[in-house]
Amino acid sequence: MILTIDVGNTNITCGVFDKDELTATFRITTKMPRTSDEYGMLLSNLLEQNDIKQTDIQDAIICSVVPNIMHSLSSGLIKYFHITPIIVEAGIKTGIKVVTPNPQQIGADRIVDAVGAYEIYGGPVLVIDFGTATTYDYIDETGAFLGGITAPGIRISAKALWEDAAKLPEIEIKKPNRILGKDTISSMQSGIVYGQIGQTEYIIRKVKEETGQSNIKTVVTGGLGRVIADELDAVDIYDPMLTLKGTYLIYKKQSRKEK
Repeated sequence: MILTIDVGNTNITCGVFDKDELTATFRITTKMPRTSDEYGMLLSNLLEQNDIKQTDIQDAIICSVVPNIMHSLSSGLIKYFHITPIIVEAGIKTGIKVVTPNPQQIGADRIVDAVGAYEIYGGPVLVIDFGTATTYDYIDETGAFLGGITAPGIRISAKALWEDAAKLPEIEIKKPNRILGKDTISSMQSGIVYGQIGQTEYIIRKVKEETGQSNIKTVVTGGLGRVIADELDAVDIYDPMLTLKGTYLIYKKQSRKEK
């Protein structure tokens, strides 16, 4: 079994693949500082809760956008699982070509999303990840990563509203039944959710115009992705596990193979 770990700014999402099948997933909060022992024990306990033994894990790969936890996390895997994990970083085999002036500036999460979307669904493809930030990345029919867009994430936008406006409350992020809110909470929900829907629709349309490719597949992932994807005909696929799948596909391209 292969342990895939996606370290995001908000959550660490873990997946276990057994012969190409994703058999278990679980999440850990990222922002809490932890030692290598805490990571090792936490991962061991969560795997056990999913009926997976430590000894079942034969290898591991990490995709991370949070550098300051990597030493403790990697050390926990070495100490408790006797595995030195593969890290998704510059120079690793991915199967896609990043055609930008500074390829090393492209985040590991965007690379694994691009690999997952292109290899599973084909190109040209626009992959949209509704995470802490909302990212849009375009991969052409040859598997070349040609560029992308980065926007504030849905939660970041919502948090800015209630933290910077003294009289606005913290709210649940959900789509109200009507766009015209009848009170403060529903009006904020309308602005946040319908605003994101409008942004997404516009960006998809402009990417198609700029690339001259009207047949681009649009693949959405990320925690709040379904809320947006369900509202847009321009979205073809919602795949909540795309990042883990892309990470596993990159693992398979390395010289280390599943035992």
